[in-house]
Amino acid sequence: MQLAQRLQPLQFNVFAEMDKAKAKAKACGQQLIDLSLGSSDLPVEPHVIKAIAQSLEDQSTHGYLLFHGTQAFRLGAANWYEQKFGISINPETEVLPLIGSQEGTAHLPLAVLNPGDFALLLDPGYPSHMGGVYLASGQIYPMPILAENSFLPVFSDIPAPVLAQSRMMVLSYPHNPTAAIAPNSFFQEAVAFCQQHNLVLVHDFPYVDLVFEQRLNNQQSTVNIQQSLVPSILQADPDKSVSIEFFTLSKSYNMGGFRIGFAIGNAQLIEALRLVKAAVDFNQYQGILNGAIAALTGSQAGVEANVAIFRQRRDAFIGALHNIGWHVSTPKATMYVWAKLPQPWSHDSVAFCTKLVEKTGVAASPGAGFGKSGEGYVRFALVHEPHILQSAVQRIAEFM
Repeated sequence: MQLAQRLQPLQFNVFAEMDKAKAKAKACGQQLIDLSLGSSDLPVEPHVIKAIAQSLEDQSTHGYLLFHGTQAFRLGAANWYEQKFGISINPETEVLPLIGSQEGTAHLPLAVLNPGDFALLLDPGYPSHMGGVYLASGQIYPMPILAENSFLPVFSDIPAPVLAQSRMMVLSYPHNPTAAIAPNSFFQEAVAFCQQHNLVLVHDFPYVDLVFEQRLNNQQSTVNIQQSLVPSILQADPDKSVSIEFFTLSKSYNMGGFRIGFAIGNAQLIEALRLVKAAVDFNQYQGILNGAIAALTGSQAGVEANVAIFRQRRDAFIGALHNIGWHVSTPKATMYVWAKLPQPWSHDSVAFCTKLVEKTGVAASPGAGFGKSGEGYVRFALVHEPHILQSAVQRIAEFM
């Protein structure tokens, strides 16, 4: 059987290989501490579960859900965004429900790229951003993001021939895996660059709330929705001239398994993505949308509690690493620690992670899995309680 050539770049996946290594270690009797996946271990808020549970008893929610049936969710998402960022959103033309933000980043290249067109992606970056470009038969130009540049790309380094063939740029801050954040001035530069070169500007924004700073209450919000401490791309492009932004409820609301997210932005891009989506699936189950509405419009105390928990975990893990002599930067956001590998592992993150899980049961993500510029780093996900994270560091110390 002959399969499509577009599948070739998808054949090797570092994270699939790490899954095999984890399974092997577990089979050999290792007690696994899995810090390799950014899947929250925290519970969904009761009022969200209640909204979903009540929907199950309503027979009218059991059928196919077409676009117009998602109006209440789109309105909730638009209001959530407006109160958080102060920019007006039309829920009819500028919002689209998604099965997680990953659906958006994977499907949008099908609406934007012709075969051979370039997409400008962060390196290192989230792997699904690459997968969508490959499925659209596009080419990838990796924009290196380095510590000396605060993990921000340098647009002037993009070669002119590549830029002439480019149709989209994908950014994501707070960033996975580096945990870097970007100021609005950088987004303004990105918007101007994309306007100048006729590029679609995509911003993947799953960690909008996981920021470890003093948070600002929006006193005008009767549902305690909070203003964001990190900027939206649309604050730099309020006319939505070139930009689209993807959100998910997986991180802020611990709803990863429910697979619910949304896109907000340029109406033409929203409509184009809707056309692709219509060819692939219907929408989420109405009950899950009802739960998402409850999450977005209800009390945000649970979000604040999540941030406090991940801040405590960050501090415990960073402190433990420093105590064993592994000095890494303290992340300002996300649920990750991006650690530069010491010798003799500084040029082989896959070998480090494979050996680490084999010998200790501690699983981490090799930086090479996020792109060439990720080599020499390892990503730890803070998805366990502090005492487990500290135990993981002790095992790492023995290994090293």
